[in-house]
Amino acid sequence: MKRSSLLTIALLALFTLSLRPARAADQADIVDTAVAAGSFKTLAAALDAAGLIEALKGEGPFTVFAPTDEAFARLPEGTVQNLLKPENRDQLVAILTYHVVPGKVMAGQVVNLNGAVSLNGQRVDIAAADGKVKVDNAQVVQTDIACSNGVIHVIDNVILPASDDIPTTAANASQFKTLLTAVKAAGLAEVLSGEGPFTVFAPTDDAFAKLPEGTVASLLEPENRDQLVAILKYHVVSGRVYSEQAVEAGKAKTLEGRPVRIQVMDGKAMVNNAGLVATDIDASNGVIHVIDTVLLPPKDKKAAHAAPAAGPVAQPVSTTRACSSSCGTSTARAYRTSAPRRTVRYVHAR
Repeated sequence: MKRSSLLTIALLALFTLSLRPARAADQADIVDTAVAAGSFKTLAAALDAAGLIEALKGEGPFTVFAPTDEAFARLPEGTVQNLLKPENRDQLVAILTYHVVPGKVMAGQVVNLNGAVSLNGQRVDIAAADGKVKVDNAQVVQTDIACSNGVIHVIDNVILPASDDIPTTAANASQFKTLLTAVKAAGLAEVLSGEGPFTVFAPTDDAFAKLPEGTVASLLEPENRDQLVAILKYHVVSGRVYSEQAVEAGKAKTLEGRPVRIQVMDGKAMVNNAGLVATDIDASNGVIHVIDTVLLPPKDKKAAHAAPAAGPVAQPVSTTRACSSSCGTSTARAYRTSAPRRTVRYVHAR
């Protein structure tokens, strides 16, 4: 009798375990879940036109901030039809990948984040207040739609990545006239308009004005071009390095070849002797951090290569090329050391 009972329990356990794979298999992937919902027809059509269906049916996991049909309808008339044209595929891909974050991030995790790096390479802002969550300018209206390869959160607006390159973004800000003049004189405008991505510590016009009188005029002379190039490259890091990553790493190697030190002193974030006054301004080919002092490469090469006390060299965020035509804007964020933006670390649950 006892042996029979044990056999029954064992058979029941095996039967229960055998049901688990079937249930997982029955759960639809992100694309099929969105199609079945019936309220994401425009999104599904856009994914198809962008050639992203197969990617979002893949293993993942992914977190998708999915705009409804009504969200797409809020875009200016003709925008969707224009984006669906084959010649605008790159722009469409950039926008759609901006709605996707790697990893499976449930609503309970989202509300504790300030931002997340998308598959586009740029970072979306996340803000939770008064029981509501916003992703950029879109409000999350439904959460935690579970899929076999991730999760969907529904949003009421289409979110748009930055579309202007670094020089254009700087020009639109109107406080980097001297920097842009120097970049042009150094022959670096084409480089900083390229695919990148780059991270630029951008001195304002006021920062250049702090230099000894006549310094800028002298650097702009053709015979001093090499010196100007070295100074400007000392402000540029390869890859997208966001503010909290830079501070955590403690230093970053510049295109000039030598590293800059990044640290928090007396509650203020510093790059060498320059204060960070605004951070994480996204561009289509990188990110800009605004500084209040021009960085000058050290004359002592041995001292320049000495590693700062804090952490390893900052590692850039991997990225894909963003759209090149106008499809959005980016706003500056003041650096707050009391409540810094946290690095998003996703657990790739299977």
